Amino acid sequence: MLKSIFSLILVVASSLSVANEVNIYTSRHYDSDDQLYEDFRKETGIKINVISGNGSGLLERLKSEGANSPADIFFTVDAGNLWKIQKEGYFQSISSSKVLSIVPKNLRGPNNEWIAIAKRARVIFYNPDNVSNEEMKDLRYENLADKEWSNRIVIRSSNNIYNQSLVASLISTHGIGKTELWAKGLVSNFARKPQGNDRSQIMAVASGMADLAIANSYYYGYMLSGKAGKDQQKAAQKVKMFFPNQNDRGVHINISGLGVLRNAKNVDNANRFIEFLLSRKMQASMVNNSFEYPVLENVLPHSDIASSGLDFIEDEILVSEYGKFNTEALKLMDRAGWK
Repeated sequence: MLKSIFSLILVVASSLSVANEVNIYTSRHYDSDDQLYEDFRKETGIKINVISGNGSGLLERLKSEGANSPADIFFTVDAGNLWKIQKEGYFQSISSSKVLSIVPKNLRGPNNEWIAIAKRARVIFYNPDNVSNEEMKDLRYENLADKEWSNRIVIRSSNNIYNQSLVASLISTHGIGKTELWAKGLVSNFARKPQGNDRSQIMAVASGMADLAIANSYYYGYMLSGKAGKDQQKAAQKVKMFFPNQNDRGVHINISGLGVLRNAKNVDNANRFIEFLLSRKMQASMVNNSFEYPVLENVLPHSDIASSGLDFIEDEILVSEYGKFNTEALKLMDRAGWK
């Protein structure tokens, strides 16, 4: 009898242990995310265990762990990366009706396998000392292939997922043929061979090495804030952020997002964590540290981002299209000579 009672106590204790934690695999590299995890623990009593790494490394870890993986959530940036996890069949559909009522359909996986918790725009940066307002007026991504921009544009390499997703969005909109012609025109307008990260492109425009740079919006806020150092802050102060395609479909939008994994042991806690990130308080906290845009309406981004404008038009394409056309985008960029 005592043995049976003791066994029951162990089972209950084990269940309570599982119920009071959630395990996250993340390829996001924001120090401020640690505060999100701690705030969640304080509010709910649920402990968060975090494994950080690059996306491909964490995916390989999931493969090797199989059904025994302790991971409940995969947290990453770019819809293209979320698609890769989804394609391997590692996500389950998010069951929280609260989450699905908040996140627009275009910012979710095809069957709600993953959702956005923040947004970023892939915008154009220019130096007003070298580029006139007339040249920037009504500028579209498509115009970047025009001859007037010859030897004036910088962008990072084709192996970068942000560029792959931008090209994938254009394939979804225009088809492969037109997008390939565009990519060839863009490559012919490069001021240098692709090199460096997004901040390197902004620095190149600030220095006068190039006139236009394509980069993600949050890097600009990070540089302006001074967190990247005084040199980068001064560089950011010399350039302006521009939202292309404002007279048609809108600026290219990508996401930070996450999903609940297929073999998750703490599904309820995982959904609770996602709901927590989509609360008004945490949306404000998150974007004020990451310089992204919130998913929740009526929450303002960091002032250094808000200063460039908030009334811009967003492309409302399904961001899952970025993953769907990723392979074609890579092939196309290679044919165009985009290294």
